[in-house]
Amino acid sequence: MRRILLALALLLATSVLAAAGAAWWWLQRPLPLAADSVELSIEAGTAPRGVAQAWVQAGVQTSPDFLYQWFRWSGQARQIRAGSYEIHRGVTPRQLLDKMVRGDEVLESVRFIEGWTFKQLRAELARSPALKPVTVTLSDTELMAALGAPGVAPEGRFFPDTYAYSRGVSDLTVLKRAHAAMQRRLEQVWAERPADTPLRSMDELLVLASIVEKETGQATDRPKVAAVFLNRLRVGMPLQTDPTVIYGLGERFDGNLRKRDLQADTPYNTYIRQGLPPTPIALPGMDSLRASVKPAPTQALYFVSRGDGSSVFSDNLADHNRAVNQYQRAPRGNAP
Repeated sequence: MRRILLALALLLATSVLAAAGAAWWWLQRPLPLAADSVELSIEAGTAPRGVAQAWVQAGVQTSPDFLYQWFRWSGQARQIRAGSYEIHRGVTPRQLLDKMVRGDEVLESVRFIEGWTFKQLRAELARSPALKPVTVTLSDTELMAALGAPGVAPEGRFFPDTYAYSRGVSDLTVLKRAHAAMQRRLEQVWAERPADTPLRSMDELLVLASIVEKETGQATDRPKVAAVFLNRLRVGMPLQTDPTVIYGLGERFDGNLRKRDLQADTPYNTYIRQGLPPTPIALPGMDSLRASVKPAPTQALYFVSRGDGSSVFSDNLADHNRAVNQYQRAPRGNAP
């Protein structure tokens, strides 16, 4: 009997060692894949067993039970992070788990450009790869409500920047980040405003910054452009800025701004209406936001483009008209 028990013990030990050796060998070997690369998006809250099964369904040609037991045995099963992952031929079970524990994701990105309208921003989102199109069927009003800003016009409310995201993330998630980023920048810049600014709120700051963004051809001119509009607000002059008129025309604008356009009665026609328009007209960047509270120390009330992106600034209408004659050869009264 003792010999039988000893033999059984030796057999069991041999089996355990063999199983351990097989497991060790499996951990060191590349996982067979159905293609050169396999991609998987892991949703938050997915259990380790579900992660193992998802990898096999995605194209990892091994037993899901093997993967799951490895996750458990490693002690790191609960450290697997949600995200989008991509593996290539040659990856081992150890490397696969390490990638998910580190959160070594494959990221996409979308860029919102200074001066874009909200319509352009939404079009770029729709073109962006691997984003879940949650907002496609939402109107602008519904979208802003989904962002927690009901009743707020969306124009200019998203900070222009590059946003990285995991594959499978919703476009609403990206918009929330851009919306929150703009709010942070607004609060930061508004806190830097001088006591004598004619701007009465962060909303007015955002509106003016959007105009500065559209009116500036050369970055170094932003503080001077902002100063002109702030000076006009102080003395009660109309802003008389073409980009607001063009924005108000919408689809009616054909690329040529005519005299009748400057007389068209829209809420955004700053030739016939005083003060700022009711909403921003584009996405302002940080430089335009800051220029709107830290303008150049100038009394200029006019500016005209030289045609090379830079502008000539004038304190009075006579000097301005001379600059218009010199650089535009088509005077337009006291246009900015």
